[in-house]
Amino acid sequence: MSKRLYIVTAVLMIASMVFAACGPTTTPEPTAMVEPTTVSEEPTAASEEPTEPATGGEPEVCTSDAFGCAVIKPGQTIKIGMGGPMSGDNAAYGIDSAQAARIAVSDAGEFNGFTYELDAQDDLGTPEGGAAVANKFVADPQIVAIEGHVFSGATGAAMPIYEEAGLVMLSGSATNPGLTQNGSKVFNRGVFTDAVQGKFVAMYIHDILKLTKVAIMHDSTTYGQGLAEVVRDELMALGTEPLLFQAITPGEGDYTSVLADVASKSPEIIFYGGYAAEATVIVNQMDQSGLQDAILFGGDGIYGTDFIDRTKENGEGMYAASLVPPASEAVTAYNAKYEAAYGQEPGKLSPYSWTAYDAAAVLIQAIESVAILGDDGNLYIPRGALIDTVRGTKDYQGLSGVISCDETGECGSSGPVFYVVKDGDWVEAPK
Repeated sequence: MSKRLYIVTAVLMIASMVFAACGPTTTPEPTAMVEPTTVSEEPTAASEEPTEPATGGEPEVCTSDAFGCAVIKPGQTIKIGMGGPMSGDNAAYGIDSAQAARIAVSDAGEFNGFTYELDAQDDLGTPEGGAAVANKFVADPQIVAIEGHVFSGATGAAMPIYEEAGLVMLSGSATNPGLTQNGSKVFNRGVFTDAVQGKFVAMYIHDILKLTKVAIMHDSTTYGQGLAEVVRDELMALGTEPLLFQAITPGEGDYTSVLADVASKSPEIIFYGGYAAEATVIVNQMDQSGLQDAILFGGDGIYGTDFIDRTKENGEGMYAASLVPPASEAVTAYNAKYEAAYGQEPGKLSPYSWTAYDAAAVLIQAIESVAILGDDGNLYIPRGALIDTVRGTKDYQGLSGVISCDETGECGSSGPVFYVVKDGDWVEAPK
């Protein structure tokens, strides 16, 4: 084709397109351009009948709540997290607390068609483990509250993580006084503090046992050292200055060299702040270390069958604090459920069988008081409101006594009960 012919042809094609555009249209052929009109109308119709839960069923409180709402969809469970030592030498404490909380979950039954689930995770009873479990829980949107943690050190490490996420806590065992002294909005406890426990221990040694040659040992943990310091200070206030204040390293199997130093002071009684794993080693090595005539007195951290099983006859005459509640119909019924479910009486593994149940039960009551069933069938639990409701608990009748929380999160006021090993079992000590 010549260059001239090419130009003429192009001109004619352009002219025909212009004329076509300017001319009238009568029955235009449908093109793909018509489709968007139909598609664009569909979302408008859909918006009148929402299919997404957040659009039509989410309560207004979820937008105003400081931490929003946990959304539990039909078929999902309302999950309560629990962190504690589930393995290792101190596993009895975590296992006992988890077993008690599961009975509370079972007793709760259904709520608006939803059931509860306890998610118990092994934090090893350590600060590092506590933080790891806390990070796992805050990543699970179905976790709405935390029962625990069990040990004070793990609890302290987990608290800032829950604080930021808006997850409320209620522990039935973390007794270190400092946990409620840092202004936490989420942490609460339903058990006496070590400030209370230590004062009662010092009074018992001074007023009931009437012993003045006291040595104090501890395991350097948040709980053990903290409790030992309270006992030391309270004894000094009563006019008894301890012979020594000795730390040990947890997890070791031989404390004879430390005990030899203690024996050189000729104590009548040793108060030990710590847990059963180390306390049993100490008791079993006291005779060979020159402490055969001394008594060991522990806090609530050594109470349980684990201590008796490991010390056998060496444990005779040793003392511990406990949380065994006063007799009641509710306690009797719970004790029967626990034994039927787990094959042993509550309080054998640890002293927290009853307070752990109460902690879970209080959390469940608070959840049900703030939860809203949406029109979409989802259950909405405003997290900030739940934090305030737990902190506002008043006159709750639990197994361990009446539970009322103050502005710092202290919810238990009763003191410990003391027990002594007699004929291979814990029996209540003379008052």
